[in-house]
Amino acid sequence: MRRAAIDEQNRYMLERQQQFRAAADVVTDAWTRFREVGAVAVIGSVAKPLWKEVPRFSEFRRARTEVWHECSDLDLALWLDSQARLGELRRAAALALREAFEKGTGISVADHQLDVFLIEPGSDRYLGRLCKFSQCPKGKLDCLVPGCGEIAFNKCVADFTPHADLLAPAQGAMLYKRGVGRMRSALDLPQTG
Repeated sequence: MRRAAIDEQNRYMLERQQQFRAAADVVTDAWTRFREVGAVAVIGSVAKPLWKEVPRFSEFRRARTEVWHECSDLDLALWLDSQARLGELRRAAALALREAFEKGTGISVADHQLDVFLIEPGSDRYLGRLCKFSQCPKGKLDCLVPGCGEIAFNKCVADFTPHADLLAPAQGAMLYKRGVGRMRSALDLPQTG
């Protein structure tokens, strides 16, 4: 495996994480206009420094070459007092990402790359996921999961049980809290290396 290929892959992984972090800021700004939004935090691999691993890509896997972890989506925790306007929250995020891309800000993250965990304020209880579809129900296989869409745009994921540490990264990666305002930019979260 050529050193240049490894370096290029590592650069791409770091750049991808930065893209997701910039997208987190754009989406958070869009959501702060909703009175029911209590807080927004980055969770998952986008929230922390990346680590080296043998990736799923065959060229690197065959050679057992480690590169920085691949951030494949943007996991956000969204604390909500009400789920009445989930469809509007979904649209606001999609529109904000599209506008950022069209303005040439360098953000190339699409709304289907968001994985939004809905959280109950106070208890931190997992409520479901923000659906990516433009209507609820959409008639897709995902919509057939029991409980999915009982609250419009609250997606139930088959056989998903949140890990106890789901929100562990949230305290250090809280972007917005009602009553406090914007707490930080996702771009200021701890960097790799």
